Order: sequence, then C-alpha cells, then structure tokens
Amino acid sequence: MNLTLKRFGFPVLRSYCEVQFFEESRIDAKQYARRLSAEMLRIDQKYSRFRRDSLTTEINFSAGNELGIKLDKETRDLLEKAAHYHALSDGLYDITAGILWRVWDFDKPRIPSQKDIDALLPRIGFDRLSWRGARLLLPARMEIDLTALIKRYAVDAAARLARDAGVRSGLINLGGDFAVIGPQPSGDAWPVGIADPGNPQAVVAKMALTRGGLASSGDYNKLVEREGEQYRCVLNPRTGWPGSGLQAVSVIADACLEAGAMADIAMLKETDAARAWLADSGLAYVYRQTDGEIAGPGLMQSEPAQATESSEETNTPESL
Repeated sequence: MNLTLKRFGFPVLRSYCEVQFFEESRIDAKQYARRLSAEMLRIDQKYSRFRRDSLTTEINFSAGNELGIKLDKETRDLLEKAAHYHALSDGLYDITAGILWRVWDFDKPRIPSQKDIDALLPRIGFDRLSWRGARLLLPARMEIDLTALIKRYAVDAAARLARDAGVRSGLINLGGDFAVIGPQPSGDAWPVGIADPGNPQAVVAKMALTRGGLASSGDYNKLVEREGEQYRCVLNPRTGWPGSGLQAVSVIADACLEAGAMADIAMLKETDAARAWLADSGLAYVYRQTDGEIAGPGLMQSEPAQATESSEETNTPESL
C-alpha cells in the first residue's frame, strides 16, 4: 500500500482543528475530514454558550422554571460526566462556575473586587441541580457552561466517527487537545508536543500517544500580573479566585474528555496536592511548575520514527 499522511485544517469551537490520516487516496481522506468537521460543528452549534440558539443557552434560560427542561440522551450523558468529575474532585470540577467569567476578564485585563466575586458564589454549585426523569431543573439565576467539556467531547466524537468510517491510522488535534483514531501504520505512537504556557508556539515536552486522548490545562496566554501578583485563568469555584498551584498539566487517558477533566482538576489544586492527585490517577501525565520545572511519567524520552511510507507528506494542513 502507498500510504501517505494527509493533513487538513479548519476552524471550529473557537479554535483551530487539524486532522491527519494515513490514506492512499487524498479524495477519500478529504471526505473523512469533512465528515469530522461537520460532526464537530454540530456539537459546537448545539452546546456553545456563545450562541443564542444553542441548547446550552436554552438550558440557562430555563433557570428557575419549576417544570425544568427535557434533555436528550446525548446531553444527559454529558451532564452525567460532569457529575462524575464533580464528585471525584470534591466539587472543584463544576460546570456552573462559568458565571465567574462575568467579572474576570483576562483579555483586558480586569481584576474583580471581592464584592464582585461574593455576589456570584451563591449562584455556583453543581449539586444544586436536580432531575425529574429526563428533565433538568436548574435553580433560578444559575447557569451551566460546557465549554471545556464539549471541546474534548467533540475530539472524541470525531475520532469515533473516523474509526466507524474505516480509518485505521490518524490523529485529531483541536487547539492542543488530541484524540487518536489509530496508531501510525508501523504501530508507533504519535509524538505529541506540549506547548509552553508562556509561549504556545514553543514545545517544552513531548508525550507518546498510541490510543485514547491527551488534553492540557494551564496558563496558555491567560496570565495577568498586577502589582507583583500573578492571576491565572483557572478559576476555583469555591473561592472565585484563580488557582495557585501548577502552571500547566497534560494528561493521557482512554478519552480526551477524561484526560481534560483530570488535567483541569489538577490545575485547581495546590502544587503538592496536584502532584499527589496525578500520581494516584495511574495515568500518564506531564506537569510544569511555576519555577519552570517539567516532570511526570508521561515525558517521552525518545521520539518514535515517523511512519510515512512516501515522501509526499506536507508540513502545511490543507484547508477544507
């Protein structure tokens, strides 16, 4: 077989996605990429908090409605995942904490007052949500934000779709969150670069990815310094203030969604607790401390050979 690496890129979920497959036919590979793009766009349109016509917006508008809102199985499954990680993290992983972004703005930047934060804390708490059959009851003035969850979910969904379509070797990268369609044709892992939180164009470490997914969480272009104090974009739902532990975490798990949740939880813990949490997880991981130290059992010591069977590989993804 004359397999070559075909690469395609497209914007989705307020990020940039690159998909790559080892295929004989460029036409077939592009068709696969378009199907994956359509699936990720579907998920974006359904759940984006930035769209007034999304289901997430509809759920948030239902807050305080005694009848609640009836949800389909896909959405109920997503919220069950959120409930699992909320319980696993003792409440640190909380999809109702997105309301904090009303007072935090890392683009301007703006540091809110304690009064601003205290006004929002009573409106946070995943355990305040309840169910009546398939109907979700969201308390008045509360909101959910599925942004991080759906980004990783979309990567996993696209990888499953590709495998179901017959793709045997491929990788999906959505803004630094990855899912494996299948290993390289030789069986080698995909070498995945971990970006430097201070300079996302630079790679500070590599991890070997054969199956499942990899996700990163950290201070990627979202760090504010004011009067000698650094404020990070990972917000603690208990206090409303940024965490003060690790600078960045990357985790490999059976799915990108799981990897992302575990990385997010680690970022919300203090440094020693985060390292213990990661060690207890049994997963492959890499972390970076605020002093620049990079460590973790997931660090790749030597890079697998690229398994291209042709010299036609290009460094630039083709736009869909």
